[in-house]
Amino acid sequence: MKALIVDDAKVVRVTLARMMGQLGYEAVKAEDGRQALDAMAEHPDVDVVMLDWNMPVMNGYDFLVALRGMAQHATHPKVIMVTTETGMPSMLKALAAGADEYIMKPFDQDMVAGKLAMVGLEAAG
Repeated sequence: MKALIVDDAKVVRVTLARMMGQLGYEAVKAEDGRQALDAMAEHPDVDVVMLDWNMPVMNGYDFLVALRGMAQHATHPKVIMVTTETGMPSMLKALAAGADEYIMKPFDQDMVAGKLAMVGLEAAG
């Protein structure tokens, strides 16, 4: 199982990569949506994207719209927003654009594991 972690904050990328590794996922990391699109081209077998909203170059919402606009990624991989955007309008906008779940920062490993289970992805390890 493979997870793409997209966040402009290095500490979040490292923390999520460690958590996902403990859950049995190989982590691929990107600093923004543009790098994430490149990573998806390089790793089309990604099972889940852990996606921040607010990033430079290309934000998470724009990445999500671009990803879901590609026929091969219309429903796969699962996308879990991991963000400080906690308002209901932002959550609904992301879900309408194709996000599968939403995690508010700060988060912990149990929360991540629970959201993975909610989208049908059990811990692989």
